[in-house]
This record gives sequence, structure tokens and C-alpha cells, in this order.
Amino acid sequence: MTLKAKVSSALFFLFMIILLLSGLSAYYLDRLADDSQAILTDNYVSLEFVSNMQKAIADRTDPDAMSNFETNLKKQEQNTTEVGEKEATQAVRQEFNRLRSGQPTDPATLSRIQQNLFRIDDFNRQAIIRKNETAKQTAKDALLWLEIVGTLCVLILLSFIINFPGYIANPLHELTRGIKQIASRNFEERLHFRSSDEYGELARSFNSMAQKLDEYEHSSLARVLFEKRRIDTLIQIMSEGIIGLDENRRVLFANPVICRLLGTTEHQLTGKYAPDVAASNDLMRTLVQPLMASALAPAEDSGLLKIYDEGRESYFNKRIHTVDVTRTGEEQAQLAGYVIVLENITSYKELDLAKTNFIATVSHELKTPLSSIKMSLTLLNDNRIGQLNDEQKLLVGNVRDDADRLLNLTSELLNMAQVESGQIQLNLQPVVPAEVIHYAISALQTQVDQKRLNLQVHIPTGLPPVLADPDKASWVLINFLSNAVRHSPGEALIEVSAQVRDGYVEFRVRDHGAGIRPEHQLRVFDRYFKASAMGHAQGNEQTSGTGLGLAISSEFIQSMNGQIGLDTSVIDGASFYFRLAVV
Repeated sequence: MTLKAKVSSALFFLFMIILLLSGLSAYYLDRLADDSQAILTDNYVSLEFVSNMQKAIADRTDPDAMSNFETNLKKQEQNTTEVGEKEATQAVRQEFNRLRSGQPTDPATLSRIQQNLFRIDDFNRQAIIRKNETAKQTAKDALLWLEIVGTLCVLILLSFIINFPGYIANPLHELTRGIKQIASRNFEERLHFRSSDEYGELARSFNSMAQKLDEYEHSSLARVLFEKRRIDTLIQIMSEGIIGLDENRRVLFANPVICRLLGTTEHQLTGKYAPDVAASNDLMRTLVQPLMASALAPAEDSGLLKIYDEGRESYFNKRIHTVDVTRTGEEQAQLAGYVIVLENITSYKELDLAKTNFIATVSHELKTPLSSIKMSLTLLNDNRIGQLNDEQKLLVGNVRDDADRLLNLTSELLNMAQVESGQIQLNLQPVVPAEVIHYAISALQTQVDQKRLNLQVHIPTGLPPVLADPDKASWVLINFLSNAVRHSPGEALIEVSAQVRDGYVEFRVRDHGAGIRPEHQLRVFDRYFKASAMGHAQGNEQTSGTGLGLAISSEFIQSMNGQIGLDTSVIDGASFYFRLAVV
């Protein structure tokens, strides 16, 4: 109940007490008035009539005596209210009629009239005494009830007067005392009264304010300022570019690195609305664009930027962090701002480029001697040069296998170097899907025959051509097929198919080998990752290859605006696919 409702209830209670006392007093006053009016109307008037008639009988010399007697008798006949009064009045009427019709001075008749008048007088006097006693009793009852009700009301009002002002004034006194304590910097002071009205809300607000002031008082302001200056100094000397925005995207701070990259000064940035700065600064537009995409920016946004800095192209890794703060006395964290960090990774990018160039150079240089080795092995197998015994043929075969492996490895490293350097050279043209499949199958037909695998090909008639680089598309399909051949047991089934799906032609290779462990299915296209097969404990399986084939395949397909993936619904073996857009 609110304070207003409680005060209204108290005033209504006082009004009801006053109304009760007034009603009780009016009731008994009305009863006393009725009793007094009854005495005057019923008895006192009759005594007046009797007195007038007695005077008329006593003064017979008055010529109007008989007329006055008749007038008062008639009035008395209309005011007979007491027991026996009516009979006595009727007797007076009879004697008066006899007196008028006979001798007006008959002593006997006059005596009887006088006796009846005395009787009427006596009846009314006794009634007056009786009604007076009734009025006295009514007055006593009224006084008693008024005393009882008045005493009860006085006690209630006394309790009300004692307690209600305290109910109103005590919280104010407590609040005044608390405010004085707060003014004296005693921030540990709390209000302890409990109530569901405005005082309770006031106490909770006061305690929350005191708690925040107490926390602020016990925090060393000098230490906080020192820590702030130290953090500001650290931000200023960091090699990364850092800019801070508040929740409304206004610039709070910016260190010299970010100012240099933006081509402005901290003074020109601080306090400005970031989108306004972005309107005339391309780099700022790139930085704040993720924040303006939606009302709530992601918790963290990252990306690679190439920025011209200090006379050369530099690479920066962009990270956007949101700052959430839980305010004192609250439970829900609120957005407090954003911090944008530009980390200079130019040196790492240069090292990575050097590594890529080294791998490309070494791989390219290795291809020439490997090709010579393969040519020499071919010549050794030529009978015109000379016959080889069985042991020599076995050694030549082993050397050929190793040379093929090295040649495949160098090819993968060269392709990976193209991917990492972003220099994938595409020759996009309409390609017939059946030709890609037949080329891949013919390239691996020897390995299929050696393991006696059952190769089933499903190519619907009328497949539309796709837009692709035929060499890259064939390379990806050959990689899929070689993996399927490698992981399939002897005489197993391998399915190669193509079909139209949503504006793409989907190439799919399905084997029935050991399959890929579920925890590795999402990483099969990562570089240098080698997945363990189902049924093999991790670390116990010897997996051949470099772990680059599927990563290169993914890059090739994506560069042709295609799609590539692993069908995770297949549990018996593995099913890889890629899709190329229909021309």
C-alpha cells in the first residue's frame, strides 16, 4: 500500500469516528427531545386546559365563563393521552351538559365537575413525573453510551496520534540521519526500515546510492588516476594501432600508430563521431563498417588489411572487440564501447611469402632432376639397352615409385605455393563434365587395376557443360579418386557420378573404405591435416600424403566459384563432392 493510500485510510478512519460520535449524540438528543415534547404536548397542555376550566367554574359572575369552559373542554377532549384521562374527561362532559340544561349553580354538579377535573389534573401530573423519569433515564443512557464510545474513540485516537505521526516522521528522521552520515563521509550508513510503500523504495534507493559511494570512497582515486595514466601510456607506446569508441561510436582515444595510418591527429579524432570521420577517410570507413552493419556489432570481428604505410605496403590484422561492463549494483552487463586493434603483421607476411617462394623454387628445381630420373628409368626398362635381371627390375620399380611420389609431392607444393601467393592462374572455359571424369579415370586406371577395384561410373546423358579450368577440375577429381583408391581395400567398390543440382553440376566420388572419424570431418580441407580413418586409434594409423591435396582442391574449386565438401551423412566409407556452375 502506498503512503498516499495509508494517509487517506487514516483520515477516513478519523472521519468514521467523528461520524459515529455525531450519530450517537444526535440519536440520544432526538430521544430526549421526543420525551420533552411528549411532556409538553400531552400533559402540560392538559393541565392548562384543566386550570382554565377550574377558573371558569370558580368565577361564575363572568358571563363568558361557560363559553371558556366549553372551549377548554373541547380542547381537552382532543388531548386525552393518559390512562383514565378519557373517562374522566367524558364525566366532565356529562356533568357540564347537565349543568347547562339544569340549574347552573347546582352545588352537587359543580362538585362532581371539580372532582373529575382534579382527576384529569392528577393523571397528567403523574404522567409528567413518569415521563420525566423516562427522560432522565434516556439522558443517563445517552451519557453512558457516549462515555463508553467516547472513551473507546479517545483511546483509539490516542493510539493513532501516538503511532501514526511516528510512522510518517520516523522514516524521515531516519533518512535525515542517514543523509547527515553520508554528508560526514560515513558511506557505510544504511537505512534498515522495511516497507512496501514509497519509504521502502526510498530506503532501497538510498542504500544503493550509499553502496556506490562507499565503493567509490574505498577506491583510491589517486591510484585509479595513476593506473589510467599508465594504461594511456601503454596504449600510446604500443606498436599496434589502437582506437577506442564509446557505445555511441564516438572516438575516446587513439594512439600515434592509428593516427599515422589514418593520416590525422588524436586531437582531431577525440570526441568525433566515427561515421562522420569515415565519410572522408577510407581507412576509418573500413574499420567502422562492421560496427554500422547492425545495432549490435559482433563480439569480435577480424580481417586482414593491406595499408600503404611509411612508403611501402604493409599488412595489418584487424580485430574489433566489444567492451561489456556490469555497473555497480546491477546484474546485467551493458555495452560500454568498442576497441579496434590493427596488428602489424608485415614481417610475418614477408616471412610467409619468402617461405612460399622458397617452396615454389625448390619444387620447380626438383621437377627437372626427377623428370630426368624417370627418363633414365624408362630407358633402363628398354630391352634395347640391355636385359635386367629380376633383382634389378625390382630396384628400378622401387626407384620409379619413389620418383613418382617425389614428383607428386613437388606438384602439390607448387600448387600450394600458387594458392598461398594468391596467384592461381585460371583458364575458365566451357567444359564437358564427362570429359573431366574420363580423364581422371584414365589417369588412375593402372592403380585401380592393380588393386582390382570395382569402379562404377554414373554419368547421365545430356549433362550441360560447366564453366571451369579443365586442368584444375581434373586435378581435383584425380585427387578425390586417388584418395578413394588409397583407402579402399582390394576388390572394393568406388562410385564416380555426376548430376545437375541447383544450377550446378555435382561431381561425386564415393568409396566404401574405412571412412573418416567424425571428429576429423570438419578439418579434412585444412592444410597439412591428415585425418585418421574409422576403426583406427588416433596416432596408430600411418597416413600417407602431405595433407595438402584436399586443401589445394578446396582453393581451386572456390577460385572457380564452385562448392566443395564432404558428405557427413555417409558412414560406410567416404563421399567427397565438388560443384561447378553450369554455363
